[in-house]
Amino acid sequence: MPADPKTPAPLKLDLDYLRQVMLELLDIPSPSGRTDHVQQYVGERLSALGIPFTVTRRGALNASLSGPRTTGADRAIVVHTDTIGGMVKRLKENGRLELKPIGTHSARFAEGAHVRIFTDELDRVITGQVLPLKASGHRYNDDVDLQGVGWEQVEVRVDEPVTDVAGLRALGVDVGDFAAILPAPTITASGFVKSRHLDDKAGVAAVLTAVKAMVDAGLQPPVTAHLLITCTEEVGHGASHGLDPDVAEIVSVDAAVVAPGQQSRENAATVAMGDGVGPFDYHLTRKLAGLAAEHDIDLVRDVFDYYRSDVAAAVEAGAHARVALLGFGVDATHGHERTHLDGLRHLAQLLCLYLQSDLVFPEWDAEPDGDLADFPSLAVQPAQESGPQEGPIGVV
Repeated sequence: MPADPKTPAPLKLDLDYLRQVMLELLDIPSPSGRTDHVQQYVGERLSALGIPFTVTRRGALNASLSGPRTTGADRAIVVHTDTIGGMVKRLKENGRLELKPIGTHSARFAEGAHVRIFTDELDRVITGQVLPLKASGHRYNDDVDLQGVGWEQVEVRVDEPVTDVAGLRALGVDVGDFAAILPAPTITASGFVKSRHLDDKAGVAAVLTAVKAMVDAGLQPPVTAHLLITCTEEVGHGASHGLDPDVAEIVSVDAAVVAPGQQSRENAATVAMGDGVGPFDYHLTRKLAGLAAEHDIDLVRDVFDYYRSDVAAAVEAGAHARVALLGFGVDATHGHERTHLDGLRHLAQLLCLYLQSDLVFPEWDAEPDGDLADFPSLAVQPAQESGPQEGPIGVV
């Protein structure tokens, strides 16, 4: 039955499903540029829920929860499955590999990481470990601590008996091969989730859990909701393609920054008011905050400095929509990440409430433009209702 847009209500969440999907996603290596496997997995999950979807030429998935309206504007929730990682830049004379980072992350957090090197032979995967150039304390003593930080200061020690370039080539390793950093996920008894690549695989799991709750409850959203799963967010492309042209609202779901000077917490959901690209939509962010307050969702507001998400790519590509960002608090983002199941639960529940609600301005947002007299902002951002006078509007 259709949801009543005036009375969205919390839904029963399958938290076992959330944990299982999150761990299965983490188990699939998916650095940006090598994401076919993880997209296949998400597609199978959508099919199991009976949700139709299409796949773009570049591999993004666009699923739909259909609403009762056949005309007017839609909304979209956007998440990404790609992760940071590395690419083989050079075969070194000592039989080791130089890496170029995929996505923005520091070599400081790559040191010690276990990796898989994917050769062009699909049945051959080489394992290894990222080490600083001066990795032996017994050889270099204090010089280990004096070595700088950077991708030119680390190398991959492959787990094969090779000592030169010829040996690497004999293994099938070549420049341009992908290096996936292994996540090593752990869920503690107290509910903390420790793993690399929680950004954004934990977010994907939360979104799928919210969608499953809608399906399990037999609810149809009042507004058609598209679920766009992108696979190039970490390299800046994100939701630059694949969005339905009728989308009037876009909510990106991604990691929220838990660090000194930030309000985000691991056990709460976050609504970002702005990021490194600029402010998010005034009305949509406050609607999301209002839904959370009305239904006792633990939600904090935050602003991020060195941050962009799928919606930045969408807006830069010309998307004519309101945009917002919901997050789950992650400590040590793009490093040794940690979040909490409570934060993911709050996020999934807020997404359920959002899916049951109407657009911020259903009549106004139904069309891409309209008359100034119909513009609804005066009720939220008071201004001089008589409109512009001669010269600039006066401010008392």
